[in-house]
Amino acid sequence: MIKKYSVVDGRLAEALEQPALISIYVDPDETEKKYLIEEKKINEHTIQSSLDPHELGRIEFTPDHATLILKTPKSYVSEDDFLFKVKSFGLFIFSDHLILLLADDFPIFESEYFKNTSNIQDALLKLINQSIGHFESHLKVINMVNDELEHEINTSVTNQQLLNMFKLEKSLVFYLNAISSNSHVIDKIKVNAAKFNFTPAHLELLDDLAIENVQCYKMAEIYSQVISGLMDARASLISNNLNFMMKNLNALVIAVAVPSFFAGVGGMSEFMVIFGAKNTTLSYALFVLSMIFIGAGTFYIIKKTEKFWQDI
Repeated sequence: MIKKYSVVDGRLAEALEQPALISIYVDPDETEKKYLIEEKKINEHTIQSSLDPHELGRIEFTPDHATLILKTPKSYVSEDDFLFKVKSFGLFIFSDHLILLLADDFPIFESEYFKNTSNIQDALLKLINQSIGHFESHLKVINMVNDELEHEINTSVTNQQLLNMFKLEKSLVFYLNAISSNSHVIDKIKVNAAKFNFTPAHLELLDDLAIENVQCYKMAEIYSQVISGLMDARASLISNNLNFMMKNLNALVIAVAVPSFFAGVGGMSEFMVIFGAKNTTLSYALFVLSMIFIGAGTFYIIKKTEKFWQDI
């Protein structure tokens, strides 16, 4: 699928009749790939790399165009099951045209990042800015999910929350690699700024993007260290919760066993002798109340004894 955009009143809009400044190829088919290879002289391996989520960001120069591969977060769906992924997209910068290769379709130019866009250089820097902003927003979501899982772990005795924490930690490793990869691309753009015909305003924005990307990396690194450092503590917490439940279950089993012993020794016959064989309603009631009282008393004594030994 191909989408084309041009500049209209300082914003990017889909090109209908006027010449396009930017062309977007979403998961290009064989015909579109053939056009890019034969007409635009784009390397076939580079096309595949632009669509490969495991490809690292890089920048290359040919006589006709410059090639950038950047990383951005993949939109989270419920099937991902707490695993936040990244994806790649390619930018092919010609003198009068910009080609984007995307693995899937999303409204890339409809955000507020692309206000006041008038040329290819503006679009390039705003795409980098948008990628950094997406990483920052996803990191905030990961932090919120981490807080929710931490709250659930406090009362959980299963491993599901802990497994979800491992997935978050794995996601942050992906993010760290992707953000670091983008940082190398930004640094290489700064070194080769003359090849992109940047104005002083563009260079100033590029410096700001480099700083913001480093801050984004530091944020991801801190989150990764925090989650990694607390994994052992949270595993111990789940184990403690399980031990606490087992102690209560054992006390309950003993509390049920003691009345069963007295019921087996004496039984209903003793109550019926005392109150008479005809007064079965009162005998049954007193028998049940006695067993409940003995069971509750046994449970109370066990818990008090347990607390006594803990305090010593």
